[in-house]
Amino acid sequence: MIDYNFLRSLDFSVSWTYLPVLFGGLLTNILLTVIGFLCGGVTVGTVLALANLSPRRLVRWPALAFVEFWRSTPLLVQAIWIHFAVPGLTGVATTPFQSASIALIFNVAAYCSEIIRGGIQGVGKGQFEAAHALGMRAYATWRKVILPQAVRLMLPPLVGTIISIFKATAILSILAIDDLLKTASRLSTFTFQPVEIYTTAALLAFAVGAVISVSGYYAERALKRGASHGY
Repeated sequence: MIDYNFLRSLDFSVSWTYLPVLFGGLLTNILLTVIGFLCGGVTVGTVLALANLSPRRLVRWPALAFVEFWRSTPLLVQAIWIHFAVPGLTGVATTPFQSASIALIFNVAAYCSEIIRGGIQGVGKGQFEAAHALGMRAYATWRKVILPQAVRLMLPPLVGTIISIFKATAILSILAIDDLLKTASRLSTFTFQPVEIYTTAALLAFAVGAVISVSGYYAERALKRGASHGY
């Protein structure tokens, strides 16, 4: 049975009062997501994917070991280790935000490298051979033939990965980062209204996830239209 008295006792005006504070925490999560995806997923992930496709063992094996290590260990442990252990080993201290960013970059790079590698391999060797037969140079082959097709294959799983990155940033609040979860925790303790505060935080997180999903959907449609027109 639903306790309607409990529902009537909820006062979401407190959420409206502290909405700017919650938005501030949300922006931290969004910033970490952007850093994790662009620096880790796109940049480091692409390098790792190409290294894993290399025929040279000295290049492929270290990249494979890196990917397996960062995919097989929890992000929470990685963040704590980077923030507390690395300064003790190297003497170089990092802020909580920097430690969280480094852990997220390496973790995301490991996952996205497999998506990128799978997208490139999904194009097929025939496309490489056809481009070579037409006398195209390696750079032109990748830019005009391979990558446009690979991106269409990679886009759906990458969109899902971005949402996963955004949700994973909540774990990094363990490093005392003022993200949405940490902000909601402090506000609920201060206001003694955890249901209202956490419900609002969940709705804000849902809104961001929905925007990412819809943006990915329209980006995928645009790529399909471009492919159908020969772009």
